[in-house]
Amino acid sequence: MSVVGESTGMGGGVQEQRASLTQGEVLPIASSSQSEASYEGIKQTRSVLNSLFSGALAGAVAKTAVAPLDRTKIIFQVSSARFSAKEAYKLIYRTYLKDGFFSLWRGNSATMVRVIPYAAIQFCAHEQYKELLGGYYGFQGKALPPVPRLVAGSMAGTTAAMLTYPLDMVRARMAVTPKEMYSNILHVFVRISREEGLKTLYRGFTPTILGVVPYAGLSFFTYETLKKLHAEHSGRLKPYSYERLAFGACAGLIGQSASYPLDVVRRRLQTAGVTGHTYGTILGTMKDIVSEEGVVRGLYKGLSMNWVKGPIAVGISFTTFDLTQILLRKLHQMGYT
Repeated sequence: MSVVGESTGMGGGVQEQRASLTQGEVLPIASSSQSEASYEGIKQTRSVLNSLFSGALAGAVAKTAVAPLDRTKIIFQVSSARFSAKEAYKLIYRTYLKDGFFSLWRGNSATMVRVIPYAAIQFCAHEQYKELLGGYYGFQGKALPPVPRLVAGSMAGTTAAMLTYPLDMVRARMAVTPKEMYSNILHVFVRISREEGLKTLYRGFTPTILGVVPYAGLSFFTYETLKKLHAEHSGRLKPYSYERLAFGACAGLIGQSASYPLDVVRRRLQTAGVTGHTYGTILGTMKDIVSEEGVVRGLYKGLSMNWVKGPIAVGISFTTFDLTQILLRKLHQMGYT
């Protein structure tokens, strides 16, 4: 009896609602497909924001950790002085004595202005390209096959480099010039634009892209491949932190070794306006470097320092990204985000 009464009451309520509608109005009907689409949209947005934040933090932590070594490497890359570990140590020590401890991080503010958006875009783009290629090849939610894995990394690096290149030019200029020449990042932009033209902000762009394709491609490919092999052999889907660092170090070693000569050419082109050299094309710059300094001592100058700096930076970067992603997911599950 009570069930019938409740049904009648519900029916009466619906009839009263219908009676209150004016002519031409229709009762709204909740759409499950709309709800699902809205949820997927929110989930996708959260994923993108998480990747951007994790990537930005990863880049900032990694680059700050190796900034003194990076600055020393650039100074040797753009000069004709012979490189050795002893000479690199002497340069770092002289800089410390002359300008103080924090001068070893000169140009790091410009590095952060470039690295934070670069790393954020690169890691986020990599996640999106992985998802896109995974859907195309039928590997959605699984590890990609080798070729798409390499392509996803290369495309991510290219996307980030295209969008942030002028900041890399500014950072290189600040790293090799005295404090009196450029007071801050904005001053570099203003002086370059006024004295050398806006096109100068993209000098060295082509070797950058040519270098980024193998560097980013091989770095992401190596890291993702090592994680996949680790999961298959250990049965653990999530490596320990020290294992992530080791995988990242291997990725950095392989990626940077493959693209290093183009990195030297890029730095020479970027800093030509303040070092007194005139470099034109990529091949012309390579020819000049080889004729003046030789193949190994010219195109691979500072590579041994990169073998120390690169693996540390890339290892820290990949590890920070993964652990930040895991932390953000846990915070979301706990209701904090």
